[in-house]
This record gives sequence, structure tokens and C-alpha cells, in this order.
Amino acid sequence: MTVSRKTYLDYAATTPVDPEVIRAMEPYYNQKYGNTMSIHAFGQRQSEAVEKARRVIARSLEALPEEIIFTASATESNNLAIKGMAFANQKKGKHLIISTIEHDCVMESAKWLRNLGWKISWLAVDGEGVVDTDQLKREISIETFLVSVIHGNNEMGTVQNIREIGAICKERGVRFHTDAAQSFGPVKIDVNQMNLDALTISSHKIYGPKGAAVLYLKKGTKIEPWLHGGGQENGLRSSTVNVPAIVGLAKAVEIVQKTRDKENRKLAKLRDYFIKEVLGLIEGTSLNGHPTERLPNNINISFANIEGESLLMELDRRGVEVSTGSACSSRSLEPSHVLMAMGLGEKAAHGSIRFSLGRWTTKAELDYVIKVLPPIVYKLRKISPFKS
Repeated sequence: MTVSRKTYLDYAATTPVDPEVIRAMEPYYNQKYGNTMSIHAFGQRQSEAVEKARRVIARSLEALPEEIIFTASATESNNLAIKGMAFANQKKGKHLIISTIEHDCVMESAKWLRNLGWKISWLAVDGEGVVDTDQLKREISIETFLVSVIHGNNEMGTVQNIREIGAICKERGVRFHTDAAQSFGPVKIDVNQMNLDALTISSHKIYGPKGAAVLYLKKGTKIEPWLHGGGQENGLRSSTVNVPAIVGLAKAVEIVQKTRDKENRKLAKLRDYFIKEVLGLIEGTSLNGHPTERLPNNINISFANIEGESLLMELDRRGVEVSTGSACSSRSLEPSHVLMAMGLGEKAAHGSIRFSLGRWTTKAELDYVIKVLPPIVYKLRKISPFKS
């Protein structure tokens, strides 16, 4: 049975582009075109549009415009931050500290550095996904060039106390980076109050287009560029600038600034309603992540004795789009490293589903999921090889 009705609950993977964002971008495809590096009028208009976007994003972070570097994705921003700072600060030391619940792009960057001789320390988390700050204090040394801890986790939604972690790093004289791809938008970020030296944000997580992202880099932070060429972005990221996407990202940021509080209240209310209903209706379910210090749109639930992939496909047949974890690794058969780091066993990790809500999610859509979900779970448990 395949239904035409579609209920999209995978906003953490990507968001639809806001209509206002599309309208802002359209002229830059076929009317206001040109290369930002060209000195003629067309090129200069493009450059002015990019610099305006830079100022908008800088103001949203309480940063300086020259501290904003445009990239093509959060993955690129994280790679640039970690690898670029590693190579630029080798004289200080070759020790990197990250958490065990980072996005794959941070995890893989760390492993790549380890293969080249860097030392990596992994910060543990508790059963609710909160980073062990006492371990951080023990691990930091004079050779630590960077600490990188994700802000709002993309899989299970826990939000870290970035201000506290940043204060520890600042006290020890160590640079601090956070991947805020999921949290920028729902959470107001002030890079100064949070003691941040570097921060990653992503356009397509906040109703902007794919193909645009930002690396905030505090003035004076040493970093080695990874793309060499025409010297765009103050020589830190050479490549022809994606003007329409950057304009769209800035517009998305402006919308977020205006709608954040109202949207957060709506999403948190829907989130809590859905969690209460599902946990109450279906035995053998449990919420993953911190119960309160979590993103307002993120719900990660383990369903005992079933496979998450099977549940996902059954929901998909009924028009409900969800995820078994990070969209970047959802085709992997391995259990989520994030859930495993929190102490879940392989069976529980494999039986977890992420429901992520967004700007256009309605209670009626959640009620539909609440209606179709229990019979699917009971059906799958009858045929499941994961018997209790």
C-alpha cells in the first residue's frame, strides 16, 4: 500500500527552501549575473550582494564581517576548520580534542589527521548525550591546538553547554570550534559570549538553498587554506563564489532572526506532544537524548525488538518521511556511532528513528503518524529476529 499523502518529518536532513528565499535568489540567476572577481559593473554588483550577505550573517552572530568565510557546505567548513587549523598551528602542538558524537565529517577529519601523526582525544558523553567537561579539563594540554564539540546534535538533538566548554578552552589558551549546522536557527548564537574561535553553519538546515555554508573564524586565528586558486574569501577559500546561494542563505538568516522565538515555541510544543503520545501508546519505546536540553524539532526514539530500516520503509509506504540517523550516513548498515557513544546497545541503536519537525509541520500530520505507527510496530515485532 502506497499513499499519495506526504508527511515530511526529516527536516534535520534538509529543509525545503522558504518561498521568500527563492524570490530573493531568482534575480541572481539570470538578471543580476556576473563574477565577483570582475571589475566591471556586473561583477561589482555581484560582489556588493555577497558583502551585504556577509554583513547580515555577521550581525546574526555578533561577529565582524571579515570573520565570515563562505563555503559550499557544512562538511567543507568543518574540514577547513579542523584540517586548516591543524596545519597552521603545528608549532603549538598536534593534539586535537573532539567528542564521540560529532558529525561524520568531523570524525573522519580527525581520523585523517591521526593517520598523519596527530594525536586525537575523544570526549565521552553520558546517557543523555552530554559531553564530559571534567574529561575535557584533564585532556587539554599545552600541545592542544583545537577543541571541536558539536553544538546541537544532528541525530538525537542534545544541545551542549557551549559557553561552558568555550570558557574552559579560553582559560587554557586553546582554540574552540563548534559545528552549529543543526543549532544555528533554533538557538541564538553570540560567538563572543560563547567564547568561540570558529563555528560552522549550513544554509539548507535553515530553509536556505543547498550549496552555501559559513565558517566563522575569529580575527587573528591561524588557518591554512585548502582550496588554492583565485584568492576569493580573503585567500582562505578560492573558488568562484555561488552568489545566488549566498544571497539565499542571508535571506534565510534574516527570516530566522524574525521568527525564531515563535517557531521554537510551536515546534517544542509539537515535539513534546508527539513524544508523550508515542511513548504512551507503544510499549518498549524510549527517548534518546536529553529530555529538555535538546533542539526544539528533534525526536529520536528507540523501538525495542525491531529494525529501524524496516520501520522507516513501512512509514515511507504510508507517506511518512523519517530517518534512521544522520542523512549523510543513512545508507550505512553500521549502528549509529552517536547512539552507541551514549551507551545504547547495537539492537537499540538499530531500532531507532529520528523524527524531525519543521516550519510547516502541523499537529494533524503528527496525529496521522501517531495513528499509523503502532500497528506498524506491532506487525514488525511479530516477524522480527530481534526477540527479547
